[in-house]
Amino acid sequence: MSARPAATATATASAAVESADPCCAAPLPVLGRDVTVPLVTGGEVTYAALDYAASAPALQRVWDDVAAYAPYYGSVHRGAGYLSQLSTDLFENSRVTVAEFLDCRPGDQVVFTRSTTDSLNLLAQVIPAGCEVFVFETEHHASLLPWQGARVTYLNAPRTPQQAVETLERALADRDPYGPALVCVTGASNVTGELWPVKELAAAAHAHGARIVLDAAQLAPHHPVSVRELDVDWIAFSGHKLYAPFGSGVLAGRADWLQESEPYLAGGGASKKVARRADGGVDVEWHTTAARHEAGSPNVIGVYSIASACKALTEAGFDSLVERERHLIAKVRAGLAEVPEVRVLSLFGDDAPRVGVISFVVDGWNSSHFAAALSAEYGIGVRDGLFCAHPLVRTLLGSDPQDPGECGAPEAEPGERSLNAIRVSFGAGTPDEHVDRFVRAVRELVTQGAKWQYRTESGRCVPAV
Repeated sequence: MSARPAATATATASAAVESADPCCAAPLPVLGRDVTVPLVTGGEVTYAALDYAASAPALQRVWDDVAAYAPYYGSVHRGAGYLSQLSTDLFENSRVTVAEFLDCRPGDQVVFTRSTTDSLNLLAQVIPAGCEVFVFETEHHASLLPWQGARVTYLNAPRTPQQAVETLERALADRDPYGPALVCVTGASNVTGELWPVKELAAAAHAHGARIVLDAAQLAPHHPVSVRELDVDWIAFSGHKLYAPFGSGVLAGRADWLQESEPYLAGGGASKKVARRADGGVDVEWHTTAARHEAGSPNVIGVYSIASACKALTEAGFDSLVERERHLIAKVRAGLAEVPEVRVLSLFGDDAPRVGVISFVVDGWNSSHFAAALSAEYGIGVRDGLFCAHPLVRTLLGSDPQDPGECGAPEAEPGERSLNAIRVSFGAGTPDEHVDRFVRAVRELVTQGAKWQYRTESGRCVPAV
């Protein structure tokens, strides 16, 4: 089996057409780019997927690679047959590819998990006794919540990158007892898209004897991420946000805490030797490699898809991908700025560098109603709610912690103010037409109103029949 089949004629033709966009780089071909959806007002339109921050569409390259491998699928690490050996090589070579993509240090381990959430829960299980965890309230719940068994210090939302560093430095210096510590921080906010000063935060952590894990779920799909350059101890990310939505994630970084802890899951694959004792019990010798925390039959296709995405993004070149994304960000922000009723949410201000994630509220609109109208009347998929970052969205909206609010449609009727927001997000596969349509739709909805009636049903705002 070849490492990767040639790109299909359809993908190549599509990329050539997209190169007409007014930017030097064409969007990367993604699965579903030609899907059409019905409009409540009649007719169909090509679906504008603008919810990349939740799950990005699969790259066509990834899909092609997975399809080419699928007939050769076999058990990993467990068979003498040709397909098992081929699958094992593919699985372990994928580990090498991910390590190279992240610029890992010699000795770092790459552990395959189910997701960013799974990766951070794994790390939470291996931190040493007495370890204190420091996390900003601005984090996604995947970073905010896994540390329940440890001492956790939640830090208030900073309003500048420098304030973030200073806040962390004070908290680490004042910890009592002055024992092991771990900092968990995002690389790019899943709410505002703003980039965090990861390198500076890592330096602050290490200066105070702490370690740091980077939640790169929103960063890795948009920017190059280097373990060595950022000097972080671990990185976690998900395949489904990296154009590889097949159920795998990654935790990569220092091996010592991983090797010294009990396995995240106990079972086959994690165990090196199991023997009965004379007293009737069982002795287990666990692996010291990444396999220690990969018990059970691994998700070979999910792992391979991540490796394929890593190769595709690297070969496309992050310089051109970042340039194109900045072009799209500028379009969206300029368009929203022309609508006085729109307020874009931000921690660090308008000039802060960011990825293609923008959240906003619209005066006079329930955010769930607005998102439903974008979908039903314009064929645009965005997200509404609190984005699994409830404390941050509450802070940005200036709400009291006790104010009602939830992910999904709130109890408020369409048109009433609600404690939630709208998020538009995009990436390497987004064509200009999608963001142009989005900006036009926002303007029309605000100035002309929705063309349809909506109601809340089963927790969602939907078109009324």
